[in-house]
Amino acid sequence: QVHLVESGGGLAQAGDSLRLSCTASGTYPMGWFRQAPGKEREFVAAVNRGGGTQYYADSLKDRFVISKDNAKNTIYLQMNSLKPEDSAVYYCAVTLIKVITPKTKPPEVDFWGKGTLITVSS
Repeated sequence: QVHLVESGGGLAQAGDSLRLSCTASGTYPMGWFRQAPGKEREFVAAVNRGGGTQYYADSLKDRFVISKDNAKNTIYLQMNSLKPEDSAVYYCAVTLIKVITPKTKPPEVDFWGKGTLITVSS
């Protein structure tokens, strides 16, 4: 069992920045997905186990930055120039072996965080 602790999120205005963090109980490939009301959960960004390779959804790579502190088993998602359409519940994701990429589907994720809500007002 992998334990995930997420923090960050909350309310923001369009153009603001927010940072999410997620700490895992071990060293794994990790990433973020998000799910807006009435929509499917979608890939946002991910890093490989070592943190040296990052993956982004094409539509977000110019505004979001993912990073990893290996010593803390923690990933960060820096979200800049937020837009109302970024409003969603953001979930930390862990896979035990395979790296998480933009092609990874939610059923392929082994463990999920509880999710943190981000609401961006215009």
